[in-house]
Amino acid sequence: MAFDFEDMKNKIVSAGKEVGDKAKEASSTAKIRLDIRSKEDFLQKQYAELGKLYYEAHKEEEVPEQECFASIAETLGEIQALKDEILVTQGAVICPQCGAKQPKEHTYCDKCGAHLSIFEE
Repeated sequence: MAFDFEDMKNKIVSAGKEVGDKAKEASSTAKIRLDIRSKEDFLQKQYAELGKLYYEAHKEEEVPEQECFASIAETLGEIQALKDEILVTQGAVICPQCGAKQPKEHTYCDKCGAHLSIFEE
């Protein structure tokens, strides 16, 4: 029995075409999934922004979401305390005028010139 090179060539070409088609399909699927994830991330940011705007607009009111508001306010306070702890660790203060981080020993802000004496102990 003789080996059929033409048949082998056709099988290899066919297999290569199948592999190429599968790779193209996988690539297209991955791109679509990436697009979906990107749009989902965008939506999450929009929801977060909407929630932040709602919170800012209604945080002083009696609303059904008041329990969530209290939790948000508490967490914001904890975050600020942690940021203050970092400043103390770094030996720095935040300028009350412009928000720039300044060495604690400075009397004036080197960005806006505001007096930093309120930090003297």
